[in-house]
Amino acid sequence: MDSIKKIGVNGIFPVVELQDAADAIPLGQALLDGGLPIVEVTYRTDAASEAIKRITSTYKQMLVGAGSVVHVSQAEDAISSGAQFIVAAGFNPELVDWCIGKGIPIIPGVATPSEITMGVLRELKVLKFFPAEVMGGINGLKAVSAPFPGTKFIPMGGISAANMAQYLSMPMVHACGGSWLVSKSLIAQKNFDEIRRLTQEAISIVKKVRRDL
Repeated sequence: MDSIKKIGVNGIFPVVELQDAADAIPLGQALLDGGLPIVEVTYRTDAASEAIKRITSTYKQMLVGAGSVVHVSQAEDAISSGAQFIVAAGFNPELVDWCIGKGIPIIPGVATPSEITMGVLRELKVLKFFPAEVMGGINGLKAVSAPFPGTKFIPMGGISAANMAQYLSMPMVHACGGSWLVSKSLIAQKNFDEIRRLTQEAISIVKKVRRDL
């Protein structure tokens, strides 16, 4: 099963910003203990590359992606560190085309019909809707996705346990991504038990929504 399909199967993946690569191992364990074998490590800090290396070398069963990727050089670094997919906040054609050319799963960020069109023209089936809540939330996604019935979206930006079920119940939603599971404050406090609990809670929401659909 490829990376994009695995994300859809799990329905949720955490977006983490690590200040210290030493937190990568206990974070990975907390997510696995919570039942979620996926994590996106954002390239917002200098610890990203080393964190990806530590997670992928320690937890072979985890699907690890690199997020907030802007430049091709970052993608190259992420892949060499062990990342299995790339996520971007926006749509950089150079980055997207590079990933496609290398056969690397890429989920670029989109917020407008023009950006979605760029993805569709490149035959990308799943795009990141970002920032979801700022761009109108569920109603915004309904409106912007209507002309593209074959495209799935991963809403990110403002997603939480409070609204995740509403997003997941929409037919165009592939999965949800969010940082509330792995907030910077919880990591700074080394509160990996709470990360595990929040992960279990998110997984239970996914299972209930899909059972009810």
